[in-house]
Amino acid sequence: MVGIDNLNDAYDVRLKEWRLEQLQGKLEFRFHRVDICSRDQLRDVFSSKFQAVINLAARAGVRQSLENPWVYFETNLTGTLNLLELCREFDVNKFVLASTSSLYGASESVPFTEDSPTNEPLSPYAASKKGAEALCHSYHYLYGIDITVLRYFTVYGPAGRPDMSLFRFVQWISEGQDVMVFGDGQQSRDFTYVDDIARGTIKALRPLGYETINLGSDQPIVLMDAIRLIEELVGKEAKLEFRPRHRADVMATWADITKAVELLEWAPQHDFKAGLEALVLWYQANRAWARQVATQTG
Repeated sequence: MVGIDNLNDAYDVRLKEWRLEQLQGKLEFRFHRVDICSRDQLRDVFSSKFQAVINLAARAGVRQSLENPWVYFETNLTGTLNLLELCREFDVNKFVLASTSSLYGASESVPFTEDSPTNEPLSPYAASKKGAEALCHSYHYLYGIDITVLRYFTVYGPAGRPDMSLFRFVQWISEGQDVMVFGDGQQSRDFTYVDDIARGTIKALRPLGYETINLGSDQPIVLMDAIRLIEELVGKEAKLEFRPRHRADVMATWADITKAVELLEWAPQHDFKAGLEALVLWYQANRAWARQVATQTG
């Protein structure tokens, strides 16, 4: 198994280094500090024979993509193109793309099925992922590469991204900081625990031709309910500060996971409270530095 990451500073590098430490020393794991936007660097890595490529590398996050859309398109489009082209060149016949529920935009028809409209993205991030999916379809059609596109729904868990709401809420409540809620807090999210996402991603390595599959919990949680549960787990009351809802945010996400059940024999195994408790316990164990991690609030 080979891991590739450029360990950029899109968010606190300590989180990325912590994750990497969990993998170092594992049998048959090798790490390369490489940017997928560099085709020459990638070609050197591809000199090893691979059976499959899982593209988890991306610039992620809706709000940050409004500030610097260029870097999102460079990584999410050019990076994906580089990987697909090298799969073609080196005869790697399985490719898994991590995509996003953000493609469903402001659709009010929930739960989202994979054939729901995705032609009206609300952010450069979603648009860049739409482009990556289109490239995947082209390479499947032209070169017969077996490709599975996974649309992840609001992944959370230990050492998660600090711009995601649950990490921020755990940190802010634990440290007695103001908890910023954008909108009235009644928006809902299909929070999906990271272990379930990882298991579904591995299952997606099976040959499927070309498929797009949702990975979600199928049990949306209202944001204020998540905050109340974190208060209970942390043992502190949140100091709420309500702000206007961001124009790129949607009111609800909800995954129809019928295809995942049928094609991958996958279903989520972690309920929200257990997953959130794991996040809180991780934060408490790493609080000495995790409390210093900058959370993006714009």
